[in-house]
Amino acid sequence: MAHILDNPGWSALTTGNRHLGEGNDEAKYFFKDVAAFVGLKDNSAAGAAQGLKALYEVTLHDGPFIFISPDKIAIPEQFKLLRELACYQMVFDTNLVLPELTITPIELKVKDVPQMMELTSLTNPGPFIKRTIEFGHYYGIFDGEKLVAMAGQRMHSVPYAEISAVCTHPDYLGRGYARQLLLHQVRRIMAVGGLPYLHVRDDNERPYKIYESMGFVTRASLNFYVLMKDQSVLA
Repeated sequence: MAHILDNPGWSALTTGNRHLGEGNDEAKYFFKDVAAFVGLKDNSAAGAAQGLKALYEVTLHDGPFIFISPDKIAIPEQFKLLRELACYQMVFDTNLVLPELTITPIELKVKDVPQMMELTSLTNPGPFIKRTIEFGHYYGIFDGEKLVAMAGQRMHSVPYAEISAVCTHPDYLGRGYARQLLLHQVRRIMAVGGLPYLHVRDDNERPYKIYESMGFVTRASLNFYVLMKDQSVLA
């Protein structure tokens, strides 16, 4: 039986994040200004072609779209493949005893979005756009009025909650901010009965080692496909 996290886009869009997207019984997608992620009911190599055809027909914009599968997928001609990424999916070992926080992160609000977008643009932890904050639970660390580190929650495949946008301004590296933000997110998710997880590129060694040292365990390797509609091809 497939694990719910083998298809994180679909499971999020049909459970914890269903209010942030739309679609049909075969394909769903987040609102364009929330996230580029999409979900297919069947994201396997055998079922993706039909699901991507449904996605092409149901979506109201040309992309980009980020589709996740545990399989290698042959992208149909209706789409252009912009980028393919291999990522590890890591889940937190909930049997561990969590240390206490030494820094208390501050909850981020809509007024902080310009600084959040500036920080993520500088550090590139993954896509972050105007309404991504609506996933909820974004917290940061400030130096005066300046946001210097942040982390939040993205795909919520109940009971799993994805920790995302973990980043620190280059001038503030080495102060343990990422670990404190990760610890805060883990504690917050577990406090409401959730299970923390995250994704990291398989070539991104530094954050991978941080996550591993904190108690995250690799569950699977997944393929992330960044796609655009090819309007020269009829669906």
